This record gives sequence, structure tokens and C-alpha cells, in this order.
Amino acid sequence: MKSTKHIAQLTLDCVIFGFHDKKLKLILSKLKLEKDIFALPGGFILQEEDIEDAAKRVLFERTGIQDVYLEEFGTFGRTNRISDEDFLLFSSIARDLYPDVEPPVNENNQKMRIVSIGYYALVDFEKVIPQKIDLDESCDWYDIKELPNMIFDHQEMVEKGLEVLQERLDKKLLFNNLLPETFTLKDVQELYETVYDKPFPANNFQKKILDLNVLERLDKKYTGAKSKAPYLYRLKSKS
Repeated sequence: MKSTKHIAQLTLDCVIFGFHDKKLKLILSKLKLEKDIFALPGGFILQEEDIEDAAKRVLFERTGIQDVYLEEFGTFGRTNRISDEDFLLFSSIARDLYPDVEPPVNENNQKMRIVSIGYYALVDFEKVIPQKIDLDESCDWYDIKELPNMIFDHQEMVEKGLEVLQERLDKKLLFNNLLPETFTLKDVQELYETVYDKPFPANNFQKKILDLNVLERLDKKYTGAKSKAPYLYRLKSKS
């Protein structure tokens, strides 16, 4: 039988990206505290649980979907990454959920270091309804450019997660993970412009994407307008 005990000084946190209405969004939970403070989806890792399995568990709990693109992007372990105030706030609501590790203190009743492993995930916004857990007052999507006050070093995690996404979106052709199964070239361009926060010349960009030879062209998208309808595309099957 696997242990149900958690590793007291190791957690993971997930930056879950979604793309909607030309905005890059994140899932954040509003914690059950007297003041408004938010957190990335995350939690402690079970003693006999692989770290990536723990990340997949957290993602499923918060999104309700599986087969999500997931990648580790950093480890956060500064000695002062959790202030005393944040530690006390979080401990006050986490004891019931993690009775075996909360609050993690040493024999002198001093706060122990907690190291967090950061993952980023890419999901289809339309398929996800954020789910809250017992720690949360609510859980929802937030515009990455208008994020609320977050606990611990979660703002730093978001900034690092975005930096890594910007490095890998084009190199690893990850754009389809943030779009529906079928999409237009304009959808792809708007996604790129949102992630990189800059415009791309339409003709050059679309030629670049088509020259990758990774897309399959489908029927035209019916818009009801008199203007020329764009073609729909999807990622080619690997088989």
C-alpha cells in the first residue's frame, strides 16, 4: 500500500496557461483568508509519488482534463521565498488538508524551508472549468497582465513560466496546445502576438507557419460574412 504521507519540505506549483479572446490567462485560486490573496494551483507531494505524477494529479484536480502538455521549468528554493506572514496565513488554512506536514517546523518551533518545483501547462481554454479545493474560496482564470496579489513567490514563478513559454513556444511548436483542435492561421498569429507581446507581419508569419509542414488544411471556416472565409487547419497526425 502506498503511503498517504506528504514530503514536508517539498511542494510543486503549476502555471496553467490558457488563451482566450486575444489574452493569455492563468488559473489562480483565491485562498480562504481574511485578506484577498491568491495562489497558483499546487500542493505537497506524497512520499511514494513521482513528482511528475503529482503535477498531473494537481492539473486534473484543477482542470478536470488529462493529456495536458506539461513541462518542468524551474526550482524555487530561496531561503526567504516564504515570509513569516505568508507562512502563518497559509498554515492557518492548510492544517486540515495536510495534517501530516502543516505547519512544517523544526524542534525549536521555527519555520522550515519549503522548496517548490515549478511546472507549466498548456490547455485549451474552452475545455477547462477551473475547480477549487478545500483551501480555496474560489478558482478562476485571470489575465496575465492583470494578476492579483499572490502568496509566497508565485509572481516570480509566473514571470519565469512565461519566459520559458516564450523560449519554447516556437522552438517546440507548442501553439496547438493552446488552441482548439481546428484553428485558422489568424488564430495562430494572434496567439503568438499575445505570448510575445508584439505584432508579426501577417504574410511573413503565415508563410513561416505553413512552411513548417506540420498543418493539415481543412474546409473553410463559415463566418456568415461576405468577406472571404479563412481555411481551418489542424496539426498533422504523427502516424
